[in-house]
Amino acid sequence: MKWLRIVLACLIFAPLTGCGYNAIQSSDEDVNAAWSEVLNQYQRRADLVPNLAAAVKGYAAHEASVLTQVTEARARVGSVQMTPEMAKDPNALAAFDARQGELTSALSRLMVVSESYPQLKADGVFRDLQVQLEGTENRIAVARGRYIRTVQQYNVQIRQFPGVLVAKAFGYQPRPNFSVTDEAAISKAPTLDFTPQKAGTAAQ
Repeated sequence: MKWLRIVLACLIFAPLTGCGYNAIQSSDEDVNAAWSEVLNQYQRRADLVPNLAAAVKGYAAHEASVLTQVTEARARVGSVQMTPEMAKDPNALAAFDARQGELTSALSRLMVVSESYPQLKADGVFRDLQVQLEGTENRIAVARGRYIRTVQQYNVQIRQFPGVLVAKAFGYQPRPNFSVTDEAAISKAPTLDFTPQKAGTAAQ
Protein backbone atom coordinates (compact mmCIF):
# COMPACT_ATOMS: atom_id res chain seq x y z
CA MET A 1 0.00 0.00 0.00
CA LYS A 2 2.86 2.36 0.75
CA TRP A 3 4.33 2.06 -2.75
CA LEU A 4 0.88 2.30 -4.30
CA ARG A 5 0.32 5.60 -2.53
CA ILE A 6 3.68 6.86 -3.79
CA VAL A 7 2.87 5.91 -7.37
CA LEU A 8 -0.60 7.45 -7.11
CA ALA A 9 0.90 10.66 -5.73
CA CYS A 10 3.35 10.71 -8.61
CA LEU A 11 0.50 10.28 -11.09
CA ILE A 12 -1.48 13.07 -9.47
CA PHE A 13 1.40 15.52 -9.65
CA ALA A 14 2.58 14.39 -13.06
CA PRO A 15 0.45 16.88 -15.02
CA LEU A 16 1.92 19.70 -12.94
CA THR A 17 5.58 18.83 -12.58
CA GLY A 18 6.23 15.67 -14.59
CA CYS A 19 6.70 12.39 -12.82
CA GLY A 20 10.45 12.34 -13.41
CA TYR A 21 10.67 8.64 -14.26
CA ASN A 22 12.06 9.17 -17.74
CA ALA A 23 14.56 11.74 -16.48
CA ILE A 24 15.85 9.33 -13.84
CA GLN A 25 16.07 6.53 -16.38
CA SER A 26 18.08 8.80 -18.67
CA SER A 27 20.40 9.87 -15.85
CA ASP A 28 20.91 6.26 -14.79
CA GLU A 29 21.93 5.35 -18.34
CA ASP A 30 24.24 8.40 -18.45
CA VAL A 31 25.98 7.17 -15.30
CA ASN A 32 26.43 3.69 -16.78
CA ALA A 33 27.83 5.14 -20.00
CA ALA A 34 30.21 7.39 -18.09
CA TRP A 35 31.38 4.41 -16.04
CA SER A 36 32.03 2.39 -19.19
CA GLU A 37 34.24 5.21 -20.48
CA VAL A 38 36.18 5.27 -17.20
CA LEU A 39 36.80 1.53 -17.56
CA ASN A 40 37.83 1.90 -21.20
CA GLN A 41 40.47 4.50 -20.37
CA TYR A 42 41.83 2.56 -17.41
CA GLN A 43 42.03 -0.54 -19.61
CA ARG A 44 43.90 1.46 -22.24
CA ARG A 45 46.46 2.36 -19.57
CA ALA A 46 46.71 -1.21 -18.28
CA ASP A 47 47.38 -2.41 -21.83
CA LEU A 48 50.39 -0.08 -22.03
CA VAL A 49 52.02 -1.45 -18.88
CA PRO A 50 53.59 -4.66 -20.27
CA ASN A 51 55.26 -2.80 -23.13
CA LEU A 52 56.45 0.00 -20.85
CA ALA A 53 57.90 -2.48 -18.37
CA ALA A 54 59.60 -4.40 -21.19
CA ALA A 55 61.13 -1.21 -22.60
CA VAL A 56 62.52 -0.19 -19.22
CA LYS A 57 63.80 -3.70 -18.52
CA GLY A 58 65.74 -3.59 -21.79
CA TYR A 59 67.86 -0.73 -20.48
CA ALA A 60 67.51 -1.06 -16.71
CA ALA A 61 67.04 -4.72 -15.90
CA HIS A 62 68.46 -4.22 -12.39
CA GLU A 63 65.55 -1.93 -11.45
CA ALA A 64 63.74 -5.10 -10.48
CA SER A 65 61.79 -3.69 -7.53
CA VAL A 66 60.17 -0.92 -9.56
CA LEU A 67 59.36 -3.26 -12.44
CA THR A 68 57.85 -5.76 -9.99
CA GLN A 69 55.72 -3.05 -8.37
CA VAL A 70 54.32 -2.00 -11.73
CA THR A 71 53.60 -5.58 -12.79
CA GLU A 72 51.92 -6.45 -9.50
CA ALA A 73 49.86 -3.25 -9.46
CA ARG A 74 48.71 -4.00 -12.99
CA ALA A 75 47.72 -7.53 -11.96
CA ARG A 76 45.66 -6.20 -9.03
CA VAL A 77 43.89 -3.78 -11.35
CA GLY A 78 42.93 -6.62 -13.68
CA SER A 79 41.86 -9.01 -10.93
CA VAL A 80 38.30 -7.64 -10.75
CA GLN A 81 36.03 -6.75 -13.67
CA MET A 82 34.00 -3.78 -12.39
CA THR A 83 30.55 -3.80 -13.96
CA PRO A 84 28.18 -0.80 -13.66
CA GLU A 85 26.22 -2.84 -11.11
CA MET A 86 29.34 -3.40 -8.99
CA ALA A 87 30.10 0.32 -9.13
CA LYS A 88 26.92 0.89 -7.10
CA ASP A 89 28.65 -0.71 -4.11
CA PRO A 90 30.63 1.97 -2.20
CA ASN A 91 33.16 -0.57 -0.92
CA ALA A 92 33.73 -2.07 -4.37
CA LEU A 93 34.17 1.38 -5.92
CA ALA A 94 36.61 2.43 -3.20
CA ALA A 95 38.63 -0.77 -3.66
CA PHE A 96 38.70 -0.25 -7.43
CA ASP A 97 39.86 3.36 -7.01
CA ALA A 98 42.56 2.29 -4.55
CA ARG A 99 43.93 -0.31 -6.98
CA GLN A 100 44.03 2.23 -9.78
CA GLY A 101 45.81 4.64 -7.45
CA GLU A 102 48.44 2.00 -6.75
CA LEU A 103 49.07 1.59 -10.47
CA THR A 104 49.28 5.35 -10.91
CA SER A 105 51.95 5.53 -8.19
CA ALA A 106 53.87 2.59 -9.62
CA LEU A 107 53.90 4.13 -13.10
CA SER A 108 55.09 7.44 -11.65
CA ARG A 109 58.02 5.64 -10.02
CA LEU A 110 58.77 3.92 -13.32
CA MET A 111 58.91 7.29 -15.08
CA VAL A 112 61.27 8.63 -12.41
CA VAL A 113 63.57 5.65 -12.97
CA SER A 114 63.60 6.31 -16.71
CA GLU A 115 65.08 9.77 -16.08
CA SER A 116 68.34 8.12 -15.03
CA TYR A 117 68.78 6.30 -18.34
CA PRO A 118 69.41 8.65 -21.29
CA GLN A 119 69.54 5.78 -23.76
CA LEU A 120 66.11 4.61 -22.59
CA LYS A 121 64.65 8.10 -22.92
CA ALA A 122 66.09 8.35 -26.42
CA ASP A 123 64.57 5.03 -27.49
CA GLY A 124 61.84 5.64 -30.06
CA VAL A 125 59.58 2.85 -28.81
CA PHE A 126 59.78 4.07 -25.23
CA ARG A 127 59.11 7.67 -26.22
CA ASP A 128 56.04 6.59 -28.19
CA LEU A 129 54.78 4.68 -25.16
CA GLN A 130 55.35 7.75 -23.00
CA VAL A 131 53.25 9.87 -25.33
CA GLN A 132 50.50 7.24 -25.29
CA LEU A 133 50.62 7.13 -21.49
CA GLU A 134 50.38 10.90 -21.22
CA GLY A 135 47.36 10.95 -23.54
CA THR A 136 45.73 8.13 -21.62
CA GLU A 137 46.22 9.88 -18.28
CA ASN A 138 44.50 12.92 -19.77
CA ARG A 139 41.61 10.76 -20.99
CA ILE A 140 41.31 9.13 -17.57
CA ALA A 141 41.05 12.53 -15.89
CA VAL A 142 38.36 13.63 -18.34
CA ALA A 143 36.41 10.35 -17.97
CA ARG A 144 36.57 10.50 -14.17
CA GLY A 145 35.41 14.10 -14.21
CA ARG A 146 32.44 13.25 -16.40
CA TYR A 147 31.55 10.30 -14.17
CA ILE A 148 31.68 12.46 -11.05
CA ARG A 149 29.38 15.03 -12.60
CA THR A 150 26.86 12.50 -13.97
CA VAL A 151 26.65 10.72 -10.60
CA GLN A 152 26.12 14.05 -8.85
CA GLN A 153 23.32 14.90 -11.28
CA TYR A 154 21.68 11.50 -10.83
CA ASN A 155 21.89 11.69 -7.02
CA VAL A 156 20.29 15.14 -7.02
CA GLN A 157 17.45 13.94 -9.25
CA ILE A 158 16.47 11.05 -7.01
CA ARG A 159 16.48 13.26 -3.92
CA GLN A 160 14.39 16.10 -5.33
CA PHE A 161 10.63 16.11 -5.85
CA PRO A 162 9.10 14.44 -7.81
CA GLY A 163 12.08 12.20 -8.51
CA VAL A 164 12.24 11.08 -4.89
CA LEU A 165 8.79 9.50 -5.29
CA VAL A 166 9.87 7.59 -8.38
CA ALA A 167 13.15 6.53 -6.75
CA LYS A 168 11.35 5.11 -3.73
CA ALA A 169 8.71 3.43 -5.83
CA PHE A 170 11.17 1.74 -8.20
CA GLY A 171 14.12 1.19 -5.88
CA TYR A 172 16.60 3.71 -7.29
CA GLN A 173 19.39 4.31 -4.79
CA PRO A 174 22.07 7.04 -4.57
CA ARG A 175 25.26 6.10 -6.39
CA PRO A 176 28.65 6.23 -4.65
CA ASN A 177 31.18 8.48 -6.29
CA PHE A 178 34.94 8.85 -6.57
CA SER A 179 36.36 10.72 -3.62
CA VAL A 180 38.03 13.95 -4.69
CA THR A 181 40.45 15.42 -2.16
CA ASP A 182 41.24 18.25 -4.54
CA GLU A 183 38.24 19.57 -6.45
CA ALA A 184 40.58 20.75 -9.23
CA ALA A 185 41.32 17.08 -9.95
CA ILE A 186 37.94 16.85 -11.67
CA SER A 187 39.00 19.09 -14.51
CA LYS A 188 42.81 18.94 -14.52
CA ALA A 189 44.70 15.91 -15.74
CA PRO A 190 47.94 14.85 -14.05
CA THR A 191 51.07 16.28 -15.64
CA LEU A 192 53.73 13.92 -16.95
CA ASP A 193 56.96 15.54 -18.08
CA PHE A 194 58.42 13.65 -21.02
CA THR A 195 60.83 16.39 -22.13
CA PRO A 196 64.04 14.73 -23.34
CA GLN A 197 67.21 15.53 -21.41
CA LYS A 198 70.79 15.54 -22.53
CA ALA A 199 72.92 12.62 -21.48
CA GLY A 200 75.19 14.85 -19.44
CA THR A 201 72.35 16.19 -17.30
CA ALA A 202 70.23 13.07 -16.74
CA ALA A 203 72.15 11.86 -13.71
CA GLN A 204 72.49 15.26 -12.05
